[in-house]
Amino acid sequence: MAVLYIIATPIGNLSDITHRAVETLSLTDLIACEDTRTSSVLLQHYGINKPLFSFHQHNEHHKVEHILNILNGGQSVAIISDAGMPGISDPGFLAIRAAHQNGHTVTVIPGPDAITTAIVASGLPSDRFTFEGFLPPKKGRQTRIKAIADSEITTVVYESPHKLVRFLEMLDDFCDEARWVCVARELTKKFEEINRGLLNDILADYRQRPSVKGEIVVVVAGKNYSE
Repeated sequence: MAVLYIIATPIGNLSDITHRAVETLSLTDLIACEDTRTSSVLLQHYGINKPLFSFHQHNEHHKVEHILNILNGGQSVAIISDAGMPGISDPGFLAIRAAHQNGHTVTVIPGPDAITTAIVASGLPSDRFTFEGFLPPKKGRQTRIKAIADSEITTVVYESPHKLVRFLEMLDDFCDEARWVCVARELTKKFEEINRGLLNDILADYRQRPSVKGEIVVVVAGKNYSE
């Protein structure tokens, strides 16, 4: 039976990939990538030359069928995302579910991910937490942010740089007390930033910046947390 490999890739620093991930990518028959151009940089860095094809949210249903056809033909497929663990806030879970439903073996090669990296770096409670992924851009966004403000456990959110200030403003609107947050930006990269403090102070900081760039994870402490 063919194997579907789910392989975590570095979230920034290319050296963070595991030996097992490199070995598996070198042995698999085909590699499904979120963006073949982005993944080619990583694969070329480690001398991996395998057939690639795109697999992302705009072609997910068509490509799941393609992946199943490959597996049914006895060849193995590895799924990688641009960064981190496939299946988290991307269509990887559709292929994983389909592989299970069709009797194929699914093997996960663990490695870096932005969620745990950010929450550990934040120094905020991590014994229990909720992952919200990317919030909806319009409908339901306010409701989700209010739920984060009302939560008694830590929440982790992915946010785009141009929406960060507005997210912090809306969160501040719903928080009745001082709230601890951490904005983790460009994790493991050259300009990594771990900006931790009270919500009002963090918001004031980003408001005065001319621009905010990079990939961002926001960690929000539960409403009863204080230092």
